[in-house]
Amino acid sequence: MPLGARPGQSPQLRELRQSVRRLLGLDDDTAVVIRQLACAEPGCPPLETVIAVFPMNGRARRWTLHATVAEIAEDDLRAALLTHNPKESA
Repeated sequence: MPLGARPGQSPQLRELRQSVRRLLGLDDDTAVVIRQLACAEPGCPPLETVIAVFPMNGRARRWTLHATVAEIAEDDLRAALLTHNPKESA
């Protein structure tokens, strides 16, 4: 099993997590959590992907992409992470 992989974790999810780390220049101490959640808002697709970044020092950041993990292309991810302001948590 590759380092950092979890049992049952899809290759797409693992690749997305690695892309987030690379695009944001994150260190190994920063946690990256990716979840697919049901979206109940009108006009929202049935599943959305939430990406959260939790650095050891600093604020947590969160992005919501209205697509499944399988539907997120590298260009879409780059645009979301680098051009949209994330939601921050204390």
